[in-house]
Amino acid sequence: MEAGGRFSALTTTNEQKKSPIHRAPYSKPPFTIGDIRKVIPPHCFKRSLLRSFSYLVHDLTLVGLFYYTATTYFHLLPSPYNYLVWPIYWILQGCVFLGVWVIAHECGHHAFSDYQWVDDTVGFIFHSALMVPYFSWKHSHRRHHSNIGSIEHDEVFVPKPKSEIEWYYKYLNNPPGRVITLAITLVLGWPLYLAVNASGRQYDRFACHYDPYSPIYNARERLQIYISDVGVIVTTHLLYRVALAKGLAWLICIYGLPWLVLNGIIVFITYLHHTHPSLPHYDSSEWDWLRGALATVDRDYGVLNKVFHHITNTHVAHHLFSKMPHYHAVEATEAMKPILGEYYRFDGTPLYKAMWREAKECLYVEPDEGSKGVFWYKSKI
Repeated sequence: MEAGGRFSALTTTNEQKKSPIHRAPYSKPPFTIGDIRKVIPPHCFKRSLLRSFSYLVHDLTLVGLFYYTATTYFHLLPSPYNYLVWPIYWILQGCVFLGVWVIAHECGHHAFSDYQWVDDTVGFIFHSALMVPYFSWKHSHRRHHSNIGSIEHDEVFVPKPKSEIEWYYKYLNNPPGRVITLAITLVLGWPLYLAVNASGRQYDRFACHYDPYSPIYNARERLQIYISDVGVIVTTHLLYRVALAKGLAWLICIYGLPWLVLNGIIVFITYLHHTHPSLPHYDSSEWDWLRGALATVDRDYGVLNKVFHHITNTHVAHHLFSKMPHYHAVEATEAMKPILGEYYRFDGTPLYKAMWREAKECLYVEPDEGSKGVFWYKSKI
C-alpha cells in the first residue's frame, strides 16, 4: 500500500510537470501541519540576528553602489549612452529595493530575529523608507496569512464570483484590454491597495491602510497605524527636502523610478503566487487553514530568486511557516515536498507567459456544476 502511494505521488508529480495547470487536490490533506514540521530539519526554524543583518547590509551596500555609480559616472558617458544606462539603473535598483522590502516583510512576520522589538524597529525603518506603512501592512498581511484561500476573509487578490465582476470586464477580455489592465495593475496596484484596498477583501465601509479607524484594524492596533503614518510622512518630507535641494528630476531618476519598479515587482510576484488555474478557493463551508495555505504556487525567477531572498520559489513554505527565515526556506521546501506530494504546487512556465495566461484564464471563480464550497478560476464571460 505504501509503495502504491509513493507510485501515485510520483505519477501525479510527473503529470504536474507536463501540465502545470492540472488542478490541485482540494480534499482534506492526509497530513497535518505538525507532520510537515517534523520532516523539516529543526535548524530551519532558527533565526539568526547576525545572519539576518548580513543580508540587510548586503542589500544596502548594493543600493549604495548603484547610487554611487549613477551619480558619479553616468553624466561622464557620451550621448546617447548617458541616457541609455538609466533604465538599467532603475531596474537593478528596483530589484534590490525589493530585497530590502522582503527583509522588512520578514520583520513583520517575526522571522528576522528572536527579538520582536528588533524586528519591528528594522521593519519600520526600511518599510517607511520605501513608503510602506509598516505596522498597517503587517496587521493586514497577518490576516492574509490567517485567511488565505478564503473568498470571504482573505485580504489580497481575493477573486470575485462571476456575479460580482464589473460590467466592463467583457470589453477588456481581449489582448489590448489585457495589456491595459496589466499595465495599470503593475504601476498602480500596490499604492491603490494601500490607499483604497483595491483587490482586497470587501468590507462594509471604506478601507484604507493609512486610516487608524479603518475596518481592517481593531482598537488595539490603532496606535500602531498612527505610528506607521508618521513613518511615511517623515519619508515624504525627507524626499521633499531632497527635491528642493537636488531637483525633482534628480529625485525621480534616483528614487522615484526604482520605487515604481519595486511596486510593479511586488504586484507581479504576489499576483502570480495567488492566481493560477490549478488553485482552489473556498467559502466558509469548506475552508480550513491548511488547505488555504496550500492554495499558492511557487515560481522560478532564475537568478532573481536569490536577489528576492527566495520569496518567489519558496512561497508555499512561507505560508506554512511564516516565522521561518528566508535563508532556510529552500532547504525546508525540499524537505517537505515528499510529504506534500501533489498538494505542493510549482509552475516553471516562463513568467511572461504565465502572467499573460493568468490574466486571460483567471477572471473570476465559480464552483463546478453540482458542487459547492470549492471555487475554481474560470474565464468565460
